[in-house]
Amino acid sequence: MPTFSSDNVRIAFIDESPSGESAEPVLLIHGFASSVRYNWRETGWVAFLLRNGLRVIAMDNRGHGESEKLYDPKGYGVALMAGDARRLLDHLGIARAHVMGYSMGARVCAWLAMADPERVRSAVFAGLAGNMVRPVAGTGPIAHALEAENIDAVTNPTARTFRAFADRTGSDLKALAACIRGAREPITREMVAAIACPVLVVAGGGDVIAGPAADLARLIPGAQAITVPRRDHMHTVGDRVYMDGVLAFLKAQA
Repeated sequence: MPTFSSDNVRIAFIDESPSGESAEPVLLIHGFASSVRYNWRETGWVAFLLRNGLRVIAMDNRGHGESEKLYDPKGYGVALMAGDARRLLDHLGIARAHVMGYSMGARVCAWLAMADPERVRSAVFAGLAGNMVRPVAGTGPIAHALEAENIDAVTNPTARTFRAFADRTGSDLKALAACIRGAREPITREMVAAIACPVLVVAGGGDVIAGPAADLARLIPGAQAITVPRRDHMHTVGDRVYMDGVLAFLKAQA
């Protein structure tokens, strides 16, 4: 993957377009412990969007995938990651893009829409819905799970799920532990109510991490919501209901 410097942090990214076409750009921002490969390529998203005539831009968040690994929690936080996303658009000379984030990436997407609204044509918040505006739960168990010698030492069910996923993706566990301990800037109901671009909220019907899609959508003027039936947090991302819903939403912005 090519890289660029975002405030002296090396960020890896992709930029792919349908051959011979001038296409609308869509920026994808992955979730915690994931990457472009696992969140967007292996789930079929990159190929799906390209096949439907869209330019696909995506980055490995700092501390993830092929991007630079930082081991100080001060190097992380949603505002810093949103800054990476904005600088990637700057690097590619893109004034405005549709932006979709999953889970942690949805927080980053929301922050970008609030901090730099002129850069976000529309926003998709997926894998994080009603819980986006609720107090962030303690992240200590997840950090401890990432620092454990092996997964057998992890007993907390949620923390164990994240450790298993991080192991599967071959992530740098120390970098992820620093990331989860980084600044957790709150996003309030009042903040999301001020988002002016078109918004789609997506969550699995069984996703207890995200919370209900409708709970967040009703706080944002004009926002739409999709609930993916019988899907939890880890299995919503590649579901066809999610993919088709996002495509219809993006086409409606044309």
